[in-house]
Formats: sequence, structure tokens, C-alpha cells
Amino acid sequence: MTHWPRHGRIAGPIVMIGFGSIGKGTLPLIERHFEFDQERFVVIDPNDADRKLLDERGVRFVHLGLTRENYRDALKKYLTVGEGQGFCVNLSVDTSSLDMMRHCRELGALYIDTVVEPWPGFYYDKSLGNEARTNYALRETVMEERRKNPGGPTAVSCCGANPGMVSWFVKQALVHLAHDLGDKAPEPKTKDEWSRLAQRLGVKGVHIAERDTQRAKSPKPRNVFVNTWSIEGFLSEGMQPAELGWGTHEKWAPANAGFHNSGSRAAIYLNQPGANTRVRSWTPTARAQFGFLVTHNESISIADYYTVRNDKGEAVYRPTCHYAYHPCDDAVLSLHELFGRAGEIQSAHHILGEAEILDGVDELGVLLYGHARNAYWYGSQLSVEETRALAPYQNATGMQVTSAVLAGMVWALENPNAGIVEADELDFRRCLEIQLPYLGPVIGAYTDWTPLVGRPGLFPEDIDQSDSWQFRNVLVR
Repeated sequence: MTHWPRHGRIAGPIVMIGFGSIGKGTLPLIERHFEFDQERFVVIDPNDADRKLLDERGVRFVHLGLTRENYRDALKKYLTVGEGQGFCVNLSVDTSSLDMMRHCRELGALYIDTVVEPWPGFYYDKSLGNEARTNYALRETVMEERRKNPGGPTAVSCCGANPGMVSWFVKQALVHLAHDLGDKAPEPKTKDEWSRLAQRLGVKGVHIAERDTQRAKSPKPRNVFVNTWSIEGFLSEGMQPAELGWGTHEKWAPANAGFHNSGSRAAIYLNQPGANTRVRSWTPTARAQFGFLVTHNESISIADYYTVRNDKGEAVYRPTCHYAYHPCDDAVLSLHELFGRAGEIQSAHHILGEAEILDGVDELGVLLYGHARNAYWYGSQLSVEETRALAPYQNATGMQVTSAVLAGMVWALENPNAGIVEADELDFRRCLEIQLPYLGPVIGAYTDWTPLVGRPGLFPEDIDQSDSWQFRNVLVR
């Protein structure tokens, strides 16, 4: 694109928390698409390894790790400089998203993040118990804050690629599916209309189905965890219990499944780490594949958003929803190495920069299954080559995240008093309009594959042949 549009003006200060791989990639998109006061743009991070990028641009860098003790003073100091509504872009780890969000709203500032992040120690705290360490529990803290303090300055919770962009893909996929199945009802406008459309179309579930084929120029060294995005983030969520939105069509649950007794009850968890839990799924390039059932906020929010309840408040329809993630091959090797030694994390971490990647695509989309056409995948097939031509400081995986942050920021500017919202509740057409120039080919593909194709093979299996799309058939046991 030779001309990049300005999407709006940020009238007050901008505070970016975190300047890792996603922060570095988001920076040029903010510069490209917004008008703002350069002198009131501040980046806060405890690591100053990449501050040269900020110094070159005249963006102020604050070398500071935010803690429970200092975050309120720091945010107030930098978000209230001068006039206009400030904007906090939280792209950090080890800072409480809930506390940041709450304080920004008290200050009258807009807010966005890509995950409900806790303070340090949460992910690996054995004393909490597995149920308390789930993303379900983290999400419920944000939902409770929304119930207690409705309305007010907009805070967009969990708006990256996934969670975030994939929720917009689900809606676009439902629109395509409705057209192809001859559903003549008007396009939904409300949560209730969207959930009833999914029910009417017979969608039993959604896989967030991803295959990252980006290859490093150099082989992975031993005792180094290599990935294409935040390793701290991946390891944190990977060591949480596997979680999935739990559909009303499911007839069987694993023996180690845990059920929640409060909140939406839209999800279950397994008493095993997500990064060591495999599921069967499908993407257009890889076709049938194994993915990891890593917990993500969208697995819960999508299942919750599309729940249909009766007059008694009982769920009569809900799709199963979960991540089915095949990361880059070096990350798979890294996980194999990690779990081979009982979860001992490698001593060194390395995120592959765009210059270190030989080639490859991050194929990230949603697989809607169980309907009359069997299964439909809709998503992005962004290559590292295309990414290099679009914007600096990021690979294909990063750009799918940073462009979603951009879209969420635009929506917040255009809807500044929407209160606390999730990606499922944003205008999916507006968000995709902003993001599509950064996603490479975005395609839809039907498939006749099911988790039962080729099964049982040489050995007997515990499968449900009456319904291909039971989680019993998806989970690798």
C-alpha cells in the first residue's frame, strides 16, 4: 500500500507498557496511522535492550519495571501530562492487566491489552490449585470489574491476534456460512442474534487452528527455547491447565477434567499443561495436523458469547471452542526438550527476528465445524516475506498481533465511552477493514476432514463413531 491512512488523532499522552517483540512491532503502526503528540509518547519497560529504536524517534523511554507498589504513580505521572484523553497500550508481561485497566479508567484514559495478565508468580504458584490458575479465573476478574463499574472510558480486553482478531474471523466465517447454507435472516447485530445464528447453522464448535511454518536460518541450539513471539508469554500460558469452551453437544469429558461452579460456566479445564496436550485439527496448508491445546482467553469468550440460554438461564446451545496451535518447528523442539526434563525451562530464550527467518507462513484462522458443510476454515496466511514489505521490526506472527492492536485502538478512539469490552463485542467489519492490509491472503476453505478420518487404524481406539466432532475424537490420548 503506497498510502497509509490516518485512522484518528490521539489527543492526550500515549503510554506503551512493554517493548518486547510486540511493542517494537506496534510502534511503527502507531506512528503510521495516528496523529499524536510525539513529546507525550512514553514507553515503559524494565529492559532497555531496544531503546535505540525509541531514541532515534524521539520517543521517551522510561527504564522501569511496573510493580504493585509503583504502577499507580507511574501511570498517573505519564497519562495525565497536558490536555486530551490519554491512551495506555499494555503489551507487557508480569503486570496485572486488571489493575492497569482499572487505574487507567480512573484517570479517564483509554486502554487496550492483548491478554489478561497477572502479577508475577501467578502462573507457577502451586499453592493456588489448577482451577485458580486458569484463564477462566483471570477472565472472571475482568468480567466482575465490568459488572461493578459499567460504562466509562473504553478498555479493550484481550485484543491481539488470538485472542482478538480470531473473534472477528468467527463472525465473518458465520456470515459466509450463512450465505452458503441459504440462511436468509438479516446479518446479526446483537450477541443474542449472533449466538442464535451459530445455533441455527448447526455449528458444533470452533478450533482456533494455527500452523506456523516460519523456518530459522540457523538450527535451534540445545537448551535454548526458540519461538516467533514472546517466549515468556508462551511458557506462561503453556504451563497453565489446558482449557476449552465446553459445548452443549459434548457427551464425554476426560477423566481429569475440571468444571467451574461460578461465573459463566462456559469452559472446562484439564489437569495437565496445555503445551503438553495435543488435539487433532486442520488448516488449509498443513491439512490434518496435531496442535497444542494451549489455554487462551478466546476459547472461553467465544464459547460464552455464542451461548443460547432458556428462560431459566440454562445453556441450551454453546459451541466447543479451543486453540489448536502448531507453533514453528523450533518451538515444537523446544517444548519437547522442556517436557522431556519434567518442565524445567531452558536457561536461554530467543525470539526469531524477521532477518533470522528463512521463509514461512503463519496460517492462523478459525475452523467452524459440525454444520451441513462439515467444516469451514477462515483466516490469514501471512508470510514473512510479505511482512518484511509491510512494516519493520516483526515477523508474520507478530504482525497478526500488532495489526489487531491497531484495529482495537481505532475502535476505542471511535467509541471512547464503551466501558470494558472484549474483541467479540467490537464491530468486526470495522476492525477487519483496518487490519486486512496487514494480513496477507485471507481465505475461506471448506474441508471434508474430520477427526475420525483414517481411524481406527492398526490399533483399537476409544472413539465415538456416531459423531465425528465429539471432543473425545479430537483429543489425542
